Amino acid sequence: MTVTVGTLLLGGLLVAAALQSVLWLVQRRTGNAAIVDVGWSASLGLMGVGYAILGPGDPVVRVVVGAMAGLWSLRLSWHLLADRVLGQPEEGRYVELRRQWGEGFQARLFGFYQAQALLAAFLSLPFALAVSRSQAGWLDAAAATIWVAGWILESVADRQLHRFKRDPHRRGQVCQDGLWRYSRHPNYFGEWLMWLGFAVPALGATAGWLGLLAPATMLLFILKITGIPPTEAQALRSRGEAYRRYQRTTSAFVPWPPRQESP
Repeated sequence: MTVTVGTLLLGGLLVAAALQSVLWLVQRRTGNAAIVDVGWSASLGLMGVGYAILGPGDPVVRVVVGAMAGLWSLRLSWHLLADRVLGQPEEGRYVELRRQWGEGFQARLFGFYQAQALLAAFLSLPFALAVSRSQAGWLDAAAATIWVAGWILESVADRQLHRFKRDPHRRGQVCQDGLWRYSRHPNYFGEWLMWLGFAVPALGATAGWLGLLAPATMLLFILKITGIPPTEAQALRSRGEAYRRYQRTTSAFVPWPPRQESP
């Protein structure tokens, strides 16, 4: 059987849907619906590694794609599992959905889990395109460079924020340590750089420009939907005027020297 981009994407969707179905059953027992986020990142890693193994393209390209997708997924899946699931109360957004959806919560939640599987399959498009390339080249080196820069940026930002939150003397304050002095969301910027790195190897494939839909979609989610808006809304509720001052002086996304606040 010839392995094509289409067959890889279909197989990836089936794997993601099966994984999210299992996790839906798990949340029925645990009462914590946030495990869907772990399933989303884990399924993308499985797809990236699976496509790298099964893809028909150059072995070097496949190794680069599999390594980037697998390492990204391993780090994020563990972070989400430890931060939102293991020994943690259910996140407020899912508590609110339970209240809003009432008796139909579980049925609608199953649909939500499957929608996350579909989204993961769509975002795996650059992986499937890249592993169809017949020859490795400079695109793969560029992709690895961009991806590593994003990995370092996000890891450092997460560590700085974690250290800040653990300091009891700074409770209720706004983190402006390290990278957080130059961006209100340096971790999101690092995450997006990694997605840009995922798309670069696909550019050498037939219709490879379609791979850019993944980082474009992630940018939309970060800037307008599930990333910055709800995070900043919560920060304003908990930190008030201090966070408003931070907003006025600090770049929202791309790290940049802070502005001087007008007197």
